[in-house]
Amino acid sequence: MTTVKHVKIVHPNFGEVLNETFIDEVQFKIFLTMVHSCLELGNDLSTYNGKNFLLHVPKEMLKQCLVIGVEKEMSVSEIVVAKSKLEG
Repeated sequence: MTTVKHVKIVHPNFGEVLNETFIDEVQFKIFLTMVHSCLELGNDLSTYNGKNFLLHVPKEMLKQCLVIGVEKEMSVSEIVVAKSKLEG
């Protein structure tokens, strides 16, 4: 069994702003810490991985969002099926 971590940011008017999945515990913690810091310090949430993921959420919009971080146990076969649905 593998633990899969999800971060979901939902805005009441615009719907789902972000739905990101992590398998690496460190990346999950860093991302949640970054979101928490932006909320606490009143900063925009901006990140770019240098390749294919760019996110910018203005602080006014971020303050209105619901942020959910969840861990879920999944088997390897469930992960493969989920990835194939995303790529499909």
